[in-house]
Amino acid sequence: MSGSVRVGRILGVPLRMHWSVPVLIVLLAYGLGHETLPAWTPGRTGAVYALASVVGAALLMGSLLLHEAAHAVAARRKGVSVEDVTLWALGGMTKMGRPRTAGVAFWVAVIGPLTSLVIGGVALGVGIGVHALTGWGVPTAVLIWLGWANLLLGVFNLLPASPLDGGRVVQAAIWWRTGDRERADRAAGRSGQILGMALIALGWISFLRGNTGGLWLSLIGLFMVIIANAERQRAGVNTALRGVRVADAMSAPVAAGADWLTVGRFIDDVAAHSRHSVMPVLDFEGQLSGAVHLRALAAVPTEARETQRVRDVATPLSRCTVAEPGELLSEVLERARPGGGGMPVLVVDHGQLEGIITMHDVNRLFQLYGLGITTAPPESTRP
Repeated sequence: MSGSVRVGRILGVPLRMHWSVPVLIVLLAYGLGHETLPAWTPGRTGAVYALASVVGAALLMGSLLLHEAAHAVAARRKGVSVEDVTLWALGGMTKMGRPRTAGVAFWVAVIGPLTSLVIGGVALGVGIGVHALTGWGVPTAVLIWLGWANLLLGVFNLLPASPLDGGRVVQAAIWWRTGDRERADRAAGRSGQILGMALIALGWISFLRGNTGGLWLSLIGLFMVIIANAERQRAGVNTALRGVRVADAMSAPVAAGADWLTVGRFIDDVAAHSRHSVMPVLDFEGQLSGAVHLRALAAVPTEARETQRVRDVATPLSRCTVAEPGELLSEVLERARPGGGGMPVLVVDHGQLEGIITMHDVNRLFQLYGLGITTAPPESTRP
């Protein structure tokens, strides 16, 4: 998600934080320390309220992390790759590969809200227990607040609109019912757009009536509309690429050069005659070892081009997206997203370089699709 920065790792997965999270935490802590706690437990000092609000906000952040960790763990156990976790205004988003079945998609989606509901129930139960033992006090109030916040988070995330978890649940249900994954994706995205626009309208009306919190509600609605629209577009891409194999999209033959050549010689012998801005490179044994971009070659100072080897500026094969000719292009492009191997896709068959797929090749497929021309073979002839 744009506007987010990496802040660490959780369960070995990169953890990112959107700029809306600190704003949300400050608002929640302020409301807890200046409104909720003074109303529930009057007579304490400002320092007590401030400390309690910080603790409450930290516990809520931990709850959000547990919510997203549940998604990540469920996905991994079902064989779905997890790229990163991003905390944002609605709780979080776990970027992962596409589940293979509707059942897997349903379980991965529903586990997050269930985790929040369990945390909420536990916090309320502990709060009630603390109240029974010690009486009503600040710790009890913080626990009760945390419990209700998690229950609200769980219920809100179950609303049937993407990118909320409830939208993923509806998506999985439609996919299971119709067998059409892209149709399910479009339906979930459409519901997200509708709910997002409703939140924008409600927030704006609330603000006009004097409630400044309406602006935050409108901002959340705007986020939902943007993300839901992106997911609908993504569903359209998958529809256009349905049944298309890597071999249907790749450019072949492709200019490749030895990675032991100097940068200067590589530019003269390979780059000058290539149609692409990125070229595969081969090792001494003629095996694919990676790819090099024109911008990486251009970044080498002129005086160093006759001594520096191409392998020193090339992207190693372990960090490239590699595919076989018979793979579905839509699945390969999932791996080629930023954070994965990225573009281009190097096409290899039995260890031999067969071709390359760049964004130009993918865009050409979309243009052909717009003209009613498909490159996918009939169902009966697909391997």
